[in-house]
Amino acid sequence: MAATLELTGVGKTYGAVRALAEVDLSVHPGEVHCVLGENGAGKSTLCNLVYGGARLDTGQMRLFGAPYRPRRPADALGRGIAMVHQHFSLVPELTVAENLVLGTRSWLRVPRRELATRVAVLGQEFGLRVELDAPAATLSVGDRQQVEIVKCLLRDPRLVLLDEPTAVLGPAEIAALLDTCRRIADSGRAVVLVTHKLGEIEKAGDRATVLRGGRVAGSGPLREFSRNTLVELMIGRPAGALNPALILGANAGMSEGGAEGADSVSGTARRGNHDSAEQPAPTRPDREVVRVDGLRSTTPSGGFALDGLDLRLRPGEITGIAGVEGNGQSELVAVLSGARRAEAGSVELDGRDLTHATPAARTAAGLGVIPEDRHHEGCIPAMSVAENLYLGRLSEFRRRGLLDRRALHAAAARVIAAHDIKAAGPGAAMATLSGGNQQKVVVARELALDPLRCLVAAHPTRGLDLGAVDSVLTRLRAAAAAGAAVLIVSHEVPELLTLCDRILVAYRGRLHGPVDPADPSATDRIAHLMLGTAS
Repeated sequence: MAATLELTGVGKTYGAVRALAEVDLSVHPGEVHCVLGENGAGKSTLCNLVYGGARLDTGQMRLFGAPYRPRRPADALGRGIAMVHQHFSLVPELTVAENLVLGTRSWLRVPRRELATRVAVLGQEFGLRVELDAPAATLSVGDRQQVEIVKCLLRDPRLVLLDEPTAVLGPAEIAALLDTCRRIADSGRAVVLVTHKLGEIEKAGDRATVLRGGRVAGSGPLREFSRNTLVELMIGRPAGALNPALILGANAGMSEGGAEGADSVSGTARRGNHDSAEQPAPTRPDREVVRVDGLRSTTPSGGFALDGLDLRLRPGEITGIAGVEGNGQSELVAVLSGARRAEAGSVELDGRDLTHATPAARTAAGLGVIPEDRHHEGCIPAMSVAENLYLGRLSEFRRRGLLDRRALHAAAARVIAAHDIKAAGPGAAMATLSGGNQQKVVVARELALDPLRCLVAAHPTRGLDLGAVDSVLTRLRAAAAAGAAVLIVSHEVPELLTLCDRILVAYRGRLHGPVDPADPSATDRIAHLMLGTAS
């Protein structure tokens, strides 16, 4: 069958950074073609070239057999290509219906009946559900993703590009998205799926291309590659040192139905078996670094996002919070960081009342926060990498009232090297980094707090490649070993089982548990607590 898209010898540079070089790729109708690679390997650049968001420097592209060289996204849309971007593009102030027609000729006057009919047909065919009258700002992350996909499919594309669509989703939402990908391909369209997680491509993919350092490290039918081979192609070193649970991703330990995936997260994937005899788990004091009592926070509809939530965090201990999205995890992180006020309850750090403290005061007290949305809450895209690394600490580089950029860039260069952040340099704009490298900047900044008494990390490995995930988890363990209390909020249950000393489960605004990760039945118990079916 003739290829939908063909790339031959494609190259792209940004200043001194070579994003892509000599890339060959072909995508065919009816297939899900997975593009894998580390952060900064060129995956998003490749999608942007195809979608017209950037122009290639060398090589050529052919679309449906004809030469193809888009100058802007409108050219791609006109040729039957649609893209779901890594960062959502919905306008929060508009309704779902208004967002769906935004950019079309009818956006000033929404054709309500016609739109409802078309959305219903797409929903039936691809398993998608959207509420047309709902304001985009009120949607969960999973619902926003579905709206983005519906918006994409309304244009009846022949090629669909999905740039890390599962990075912000929970296990159940990931399963639904992969099912949608498969249905799109089965309808005769071609799908390009960018992802880090091998558990996902095994469920939906037909072929794979692995990028490393902007070049193709391997390509072909998925059945020809073992998991370890794909990992080694991605990271350029043997996969044996990586935890198997991290290789598979979120669905390794939690199946769509809840508790069926327990056996795939056994052995070395559990914290209880992770610490070797040479490195016994340290004895942790009973005193508390963080004490949270009776937190209450309401939702816009009047319900409780947090319903009398209590939490204790001890020094040197890593506590995980699992749960289906929408059970209070995001609100808890927002209240702890100071970004949201609770209607009732208290928050203490080392015996000091921080309930009404500003975010800056919390940082000064030793509370580090890796927020859920790195793009909008964790960094300032228009500022440089160096400035983002030292946000809140730029006064350290003030000389006679002016910012000593030479000293700032020298300090930032050391952090960039230590955390393997791929950037053109300390002065590069944060917006020029890949999503995964932006996350590395945020993680590096929060871990550098002195003193670091407590670290609250919401999805700290979201969007990171396998090697970077392993590195971040090692750094979180080191923070705990140095005496910090570490709180991890994550959908990645296998990751929590690997990393944490105890796991709590968020359900209807409260925390339930704890669950011991070393318990062989831990996965089953977490699943039942998440679903509200635990005895």
